[in-house]
Amino acid sequence: MWPEISDDPLYVLLRDENIKGFNEKKPTLDKSNLQGKNYRGLDLRNMDADGLDLSNAYFRNADLRGIDFSNTKLTGVSMADAKISGCYFPPEIDANEIRMSIECGTRLRYRS
Repeated sequence: MWPEISDDPLYVLLRDENIKGFNEKKPTLDKSNLQGKNYRGLDLRNMDADGLDLSNAYFRNADLRGIDFSNTKLTGVSMADAKISGCYFPPEIDANEIRMSIECGTRLRYRS
């Protein structure tokens, strides 16, 4: 079922908004279980998203300000009403795709 809530250790750190702990544990823990998860309403500022696969994630009303997603897989992500000022996105994602996701909740579509 989408979006999922799980007991994956890295995901739990994000759900608890423990961004410092997430960034510290990221190099040593399995990062393959973060896609398709529910990040609704979370404050994820300062998250190290480099190299993550967040495909099909749900970021409604999340605070993503300043996150560098330029090397993050975001296919199928929904970001309705998310705060994204200062974010970097993969260059393959058209600005209109991002705008439509923020304003209408559509999922991001692009070729990586």
